[in-house]
Amino acid sequence: MTHPNDVPPSALLPKLATELRSRKAVAPPPWATFAKTGVHKQRAPTQVDWWYLRSASVLRKIYLKGNVGIERLSAEYGGRRDRGSAPYHARAGSRSILREIVHQLEQAGLVQPYKTKGRRVSAQGQKLLDGLSRDILKGMASERPELAKYL
Repeated sequence: MTHPNDVPPSALLPKLATELRSRKAVAPPPWATFAKTGVHKQRAPTQVDWWYLRSASVLRKIYLKGNVGIERLSAEYGGRRDRGSAPYHARAGSRSILREIVHQLEQAGLVQPYKTKGRRVSAQGQKLLDGLSRDILKGMASERPELAKYL
């Protein structure tokens, strides 16, 4: 079985984002064009489809990390805050964006709550990620035959 760790995220995330968009699993809220992704950023994202890419990334991270909550996800998407002449400090990413994405993924049936320990990927989400990973690995194996042993 092919796992999302077996393929590079740069190949998996755009395909997963287009799949989420075509399934209408996630949709950016009206405020998404103005929202910064964290206090460590100066501006909102300039990419048009950044919401779908972030949703795909969140789904992948939940799959890889197991039971994960919004707090840990915000730490994953955080960065270094520029404090002028003072040293940089780590800051968490926007929890509002992550909360909205996780709720949308949960409504789509790709993520499910796990006791009081956060969320984890449902069977449907795991099937989606494993299938896309396998398709990507097949494409990579056709270009580089030495990767065929991993199929």
